[in-house]
Amino acid sequence: MTDNCLLITETYLPLAYLNAWEYCPRRFYLEYVLGEFQTNEHIILGNHLHRNINEENVIQEGDTRIHQQQWVWSDRLLVSGIIDAVEERKGNLIPVEYKKGKMAKHLNDHFQLCAAALCLEERMGKSIAYGEIFYHANRRRQQVNFTPQLRQMTEDAILAARAASTGGMPPPIEQSKKCQACSLQSICLPVEVKQLMKEP
Repeated sequence: MTDNCLLITETYLPLAYLNAWEYCPRRFYLEYVLGEFQTNEHIILGNHLHRNINEENVIQEGDTRIHQQQWVWSDRLLVSGIIDAVEERKGNLIPVEYKKGKMAKHLNDHFQLCAAALCLEERMGKSIAYGEIFYHANRRRQQVNFTPQLRQMTEDAILAARAASTGGMPPPIEQSKKCQACSLQSICLPVEVKQLMKEP
């Protein structure tokens, strides 16, 4: 790894942690700031489903050229990370992420994908209109349009996550379904902390 890559790795917010921030700021703090990590069935399944795309490779499928495991970064936004794939179709670049779950209303996957696109635009000097997320549970791709609103929300989330990394630990979120699926539940203790916060 070059010195430049080492500098980026140490000072730039990883794209995966941007996803964690939007999913739950407390999870982001536990993972990114405190270095906490726990494996559960969701993480094991996700790693298993990623096994075929976890190596850097270039594949040609018809008119589409697929670049797997691409390192991207933005000097303007101070974010970096690896995107699962970048597809070239008729001169257009399409970032693609693979997720184990199914399409949902949460924006964490959209923010991660959009941030990767912003990195690619900065590096390649090309405008990227949309990306795609392949959800294994649905076996379908969802097109994510990089609208001005999504771009702004993504940049705002990057700034918020970077600011939160120097502050105190956020309180537990209110969405209990997210907590039930979280691998850090036994470390975060959302139910217990909420109860303590209610006590005088």
